[in-house]
Order: sequence, then structure tokens, then C-alpha cells
Amino acid sequence: MPVMADPFLMKRLLAMAENADTPETGAALPNGEDTMPQVGVISQYVKDLSFENPNAPAVYQWQGQPRIDVQFNIASNKVADDVYEVVLKIDVKAEADDKTAFRVELSYAGLFGLRNIPEEQIQPFLFAEAPRIAFPFARRVLADAVRDGGFPPLMLEPIDFAGLYMQQAQAAGMEPQGIEASGNA
Repeated sequence: MPVMADPFLMKRLLAMAENADTPETGAALPNGEDTMPQVGVISQYVKDLSFENPNAPAVYQWQGQPRIDVQFNIASNKVADDVYEVVLKIDVKAEADDKTAFRVELSYAGLFGLRNIPEEQIQPFLFAEAPRIAFPFARRVLADAVRDGGFPPLMLEPIDFAGLYMQQAQAAGMEPQGIEASGNA
């Protein structure tokens, strides 16, 4: 299934490609020597999933809505030349009256191939665009796990990973490079 990348990131990659050293004709170089930036999703998978329902079956008799706390973390590591694993970790804890209704911990990973991408563009892709691509699939796994635990599915709202990346980079005193917030969550 093809995955569409963020249009702002794609625009920057295309602009870089236009400025790349390519033959006068603009044709691709022979024998895999193409210098055009390329990004692809190699695979996506559940790396770790845990669902806890410590107060079952009594939890199904509780009245009222539980408080739901959702925490995210993104990690990335290089696993081979031009191949990176990005892990989106989502921890959800639902509590009512200081008792745990349920807890879900999901590590959802994707392998991404990045070829001919400038070094300053890699981190923004790995911490903003890659999580945006993987999030809808991780959200479905999380919703299914909560539903299979006997609760209504937990549908997380979309997240503006580009905006979060920019906020964290600015808070760390870095100038965010290679990404523009699109305004869409």
C-alpha cells in the first residue's frame, strides 16, 4: 500500500533533487547511481504490546468515565545502510477512583529506507514524518487491544508530529531544519 508523505517535506525533497548534480538531460544515472532523494516504508510491525485489566471482572460494574492518560515517545536507530527503525511507543492508563481500569503499552515500529537524503533532513523525517506515517496503524492496534479487553475502543486523535518536533527542537535551543508545520494534526 503506497504511503503519502507530508506535502511540505516532499516539496523540500523535490527542491533538493532539482539542485542535485545530475546529468544535463535530467535522466537517472545508470546502474543504481541515481542521486534523487528516495524515501520508502519497508515494513511496519508491532514490536511489543501489553494489555492489563487488573480489576476484571469488577471493573465492568464501575460507574462513571475513567481518567485516561496517554503518553508518547519516539525512538529511532539506524539498522543498516540507509535503513532506519522508528518506534512509536504509546502508553495509556485508564483510572477511576484511583484504581486502574486498564493499561496498554504499545511499541509500534516501522522500517524506513532513506536514500540520498541530506544529513540535516534525516532527523526531521525520523521524528516527524515517519511517526505521522505509522500513527494510523498504531492507533488501530491500540483501539483493537482496548476493545478486545472488554472496553469501548480508544480512538486517539491525530497528532501533529511535525509541530511537536519543531516545539521540542526550539525548546532544546536548536533551529528545526527540514520541516514545516502543515497545520493539520
